[in-house]
Amino acid sequence: MNKKFLTTTLALSIGFSTLGIVQPTVHPVEVEAATTNNSQAVAAKADQLIQTGESLIGKATYSNTTYKATYPYKFSCASFIMYIFEKNGIDIGTYNEDYMMQQGTYVAKNQLQKGDLLFFKSKKTGTDPDHVGMYIGNNKMIHMADSKQNIVISDLNSKPYYTDNYVTARRVLPTLLSANPATKGDKIVENAFNYKNKVTISSTNNEASLRFTAPGYVDFVYRKSGVKLGTTNLKDLMNAGTTVSRANLKKGDLVFFNSVVGSKTPSLVAIYAGDHRIIIPSSSGITTRVLMVDYYKEHYITAKRVF
Repeated sequence: MNKKFLTTTLALSIGFSTLGIVQPTVHPVEVEAATTNNSQAVAAKADQLIQTGESLIGKATYSNTTYKATYPYKFSCASFIMYIFEKNGIDIGTYNEDYMMQQGTYVAKNQLQKGDLLFFKSKKTGTDPDHVGMYIGNNKMIHMADSKQNIVISDLNSKPYYTDNYVTARRVLPTLLSANPATKGDKIVENAFNYKNKVTISSTNNEASLRFTAPGYVDFVYRKSGVKLGTTNLKDLMNAGTTVSRANLKKGDLVFFNSVVGSKTPSLVAIYAGDHRIIIPSSSGITTRVLMVDYYKEHYITAKRVF
């Protein structure tokens, strides 16, 4: 698919930490996966995803330039997957199939389960996949196929495209859901997502009206989760807790970035949400993205564990 949507609600700008920064498109790197969930919770969530996907058959059309999350819906293959996850309380953090393929864990084709993501590549150059669908059981997947078929359910052996161009499958649900029992990091991430569309990021903090600076929002989320950070100052946040490497990030860790490459002065704070995702206080609200090369690799300063 074309990665650059011409019309999309996904076009975002990073809001106030100390300065405004335009958020780039990023690729993830390998980071430690989150704690796995019990199989019953995963299976139940997979059924919800399938039900949502099937409910959109005949109501959505294919577009790799426009994302429209209201009727008549418009999706690419990847933004369709992103949408059905988001409608069921899971922010997958990306509308690009190559970023999705970096999440979760590898699963063999003969061990597929409902909710697994399936990736295909027909182009002869590059390494990125050009199609993604979701496994629904019985050797079938639901996917936004193309401009002629739109959303369909396909048997994986029904066409040479599916058999010849299959790349891999990733199991994402266990790491995107909370562990059982929920960890402190799970609770922080859950609270951050719960307020995703309720807060405004501004230059001042006013909890009564849910208006916060970026570090003020972080402090608010952690207090709601039973963790007292004791500061709404970005530099003080970066000096709190203990330093952790990018390879050892866990849910609830704080990640800091600068606006000038090489500077040790933070201009942005994000909450690590597990499985390559970060929750970013943005001028348009709270957004999520996938970690961490391109801009984030260049501007990364450090990460801190504060609980």
